[in-house]
Amino acid sequence: MLNNTKVYAFVGPSGTGKSYRAQMVANKYNIRYIIDDGILVKDSDVVAGSSAKKAATKVETVKKALFIHEPQRSDMINALKEMEPESILILGTSDGMVKKIAQNLNLPKIKKIIYIDEVASKEEIEDARRMRITEGKHVIPVPTFEIKKDFSGYLLDPLQIFKSGLDKTPYISEKSIIRPTFSYLGNFTISDAVFREIIEYLATKAEAVSKIIKVRVKKNEEGPSIYIEAEVNFGISINAELQEFKQKCIKEIERQTSMNVVTMKIMAKKVKLPDSVDLSLY
Repeated sequence: MLNNTKVYAFVGPSGTGKSYRAQMVANKYNIRYIIDDGILVKDSDVVAGSSAKKAATKVETVKKALFIHEPQRSDMINALKEMEPESILILGTSDGMVKKIAQNLNLPKIKKIIYIDEVASKEEIEDARRMRITEGKHVIPVPTFEIKKDFSGYLLDPLQIFKSGLDKTPYISEKSIIRPTFSYLGNFTISDAVFREIIEYLATKAEAVSKIIKVRVKKNEEGPSIYIEAEVNFGISINAELQEFKQKCIKEIERQTSMNVVTMKIMAKKVKLPDSVDLSLY
């Protein structure tokens, strides 16, 4: 047990904005570590765990959030032992939940519980619940780039906030909004045609590429793997130009779809010759 660790808890019903305000509460109490739905966050970086929001059902989400299963529980306990946090903030929907998490992770007794209605107005809580109910979105208190790979294939929006903390000190905090797999709004998919249209559009801006011949997309849990066949313009440095085009495609696809591109391969299948080229010379 981490006897010297001060344990705090932040409690509120599901969908009331706890994760949204977690960093604000942590800043007030000089807490660098947060446990939220199965993950351990240090200074806005994910340092251990896997988010319970990826679970296929609500029941499994609760079990992961409570660290019921091995080896999830052991992995988190070992991570905490290694980091030896001076203080930690546990997020939960009830006193019983945060106490159970502390118990399962062999943490000391909770020193103080902060409730959502102490840091958010009634109107703010209602707005947060409305977003959860109508859009099925959840907030995780880490920047988007920290969880992009973990949540590849799920709706992911960056949220940057500039506001005053509990002690009126201004701060900027980027968080990530995701729609979990069990969302009552259903799963969402992105058509292969979307990837092709993005790539074809970028090809019109690339001097090296004459046209896109084929785009093949293979989807998996980590994200899409994309294969491209292109016609290139005569006289280019194929390796260098296609590598630059590839990076632009990856960046734009990830920006527009919030999916992590696992692999992308581009093959030059044809060369487009300018009308002025005399083929008899070659």
